[in-house]
Amino acid sequence: MTDKTTYLTREGRAKLEAELEMLQTVERKQVAERIAAAKELGDISESGEYEDAKKAQAILEGRIREIKSILSRAETIDEEHTGNGEVRVGSSVTVRFDEDGEEETWTIVGSAEASPRQGRISNESPIGAALLGKRPRQKVTVHTPSGVMKLTVVKIK
Repeated sequence: MTDKTTYLTREGRAKLEAELEMLQTVERKQVAERIAAAKELGDISESGEYEDAKKAQAILEGRIREIKSILSRAETIDEEHTGNGEVRVGSSVTVRFDEDGEEETWTIVGSAEASPRQGRISNESPIGAALLGKRPRQKVTVHTPSGVMKLTVVKIK
């Protein structure tokens, strides 16, 4: 894992904390019960159920470690004070694509909360990184895996 700061909204932090709580209290118990039940069936060396339960346990423990790591490095975004007229993590940014004039609005979030289909892009993505620090009416050229994009910042909230 990395020591790099992860930015989270208050809502994102609360979701991760709730997921961690559920994994540690409910799902751990369920997986332990599956393992115990598989052991009771007899020879575990040939038990598919036992192997499946152990794999589920490994995935569960990996996710618990991942969430704990994210939370330990997390900095909560103060969404109330994201302004000063420039794009920051937590800002909602409306951009116009210079190529076709279409507009789109994205919220800049940390990588742990990124969900482009929901309009939440990472501050580490090519577009998110290029928008940071920009002000309304500024032009932005972004080099993405699919090519160069030219945008204009329309509005920041």
